[in-house]
Amino acid sequence: MATTKDYRLGEFTFPRGWFMIADATELDTHKPLAVRFFGKDFALYRGRASGRVVLLDAYCPHMKTHLAAPNNTSYVVIDGGGSNVEGDGIRCPYHAWRFGPDGKCDDIPYHQGAIPAAACVKSWTVVESLGAIWVWHDPEGGEPEWEHPSLPQWDDPSWVRWKFDHLGELRQHPQEVIDNICDNGHLGPIHGSTVQRYENELRGHIATQRQCGPHRTLVGADGVSPILHTVTSYHGPGVLLSDLTGLYDSVLMITHTPVDDGLIKVWHALMVKSPGNNAVATVPDTVAARQFQESSRLAFMQDFEVWTNKAPCLNGMFLPSDGPFMKARQWYKQFYNPRARRQEFLDECEGLYVPRGAVAYSDPQRGPGQGE
Repeated sequence: MATTKDYRLGEFTFPRGWFMIADATELDTHKPLAVRFFGKDFALYRGRASGRVVLLDAYCPHMKTHLAAPNNTSYVVIDGGGSNVEGDGIRCPYHAWRFGPDGKCDDIPYHQGAIPAAACVKSWTVVESLGAIWVWHDPEGGEPEWEHPSLPQWDDPSWVRWKFDHLGELRQHPQEVIDNICDNGHLGPIHGSTVQRYENELRGHIATQRQCGPHRTLVGADGVSPILHTVTSYHGPGVLLSDLTGLYDSVLMITHTPVDDGLIKVWHALMVKSPGNNAVATVPDTVAARQFQESSRLAFMQDFEVWTNKAPCLNGMFLPSDGPFMKARQWYKQFYNPRARRQEFLDECEGLYVPRGAVAYSDPQRGPGQGE
């Protein structure tokens, strides 16, 4: 298992950015959820008072009890109706210290004096959006550098909202997944795509791939693939959003979040505009959307299967016709280094790239590209 250090990405083990940490439906009850990301354990819960989502460091400072680990025998949990979430706070199941959503202890039942200022845990910036829970992770502790993931289609009744495919953990460094954004050469062998036009663009915190062509995995009811257009972007290091047109208008989302160094958790989802062109999506629209999401999942699993069984690509034998791998890897480094160095990496990678032998997506009349 390769690590961030092996890829020579930068100063930080885990990158800066917005990351998915849970499907929002996992917090439909008031029970807290124990989660692990970025090499740390967390307590994730939805407050009973306001419904707000809270993420705290997991371990009570008193005696290092996990605040969210499953517990069915503590009377803190039993008397709480099966949960130690109280109001918008959470009580430790061991000694009943209560921590508010700001992470500060605000009640110790058996203690008469002032609560020590050190009786606190870190509270993290979290947002609920697109049916997911997102955390802003920054090794420097800074405020979010860009907006959390959102889509205008989410509140449009003509669109069928996705339900997440929980793909579990992948024992690979996220660099292997990020490489996919610029991998022109894999589209035919893995996905059966006949790529007619292709390009990459790297700007700021966004890395984009634009391409079109038939696709053997994503096909219509007649078994024939239309010309599918995909405009796919990584918004930071862990959130991929892709606009798909040609069969159904849809938005694909794939997220991956580091669990430990060299281990990630992955989700897949697809939102589809009413196949029947209805102002409000119908039951048949939903059925068709779920079928298309499953086809999309199968297409993604073609990549996933390869990643599951490959060795780390620390020094790839990249060809000019593959795609701008080294430029994309340079783009990725901005998230593993201090913000003060961000422009240094962007200066070396920003631009529009067409692999050698390809036709630029943005200019179909141009002819073959001139490489990187």
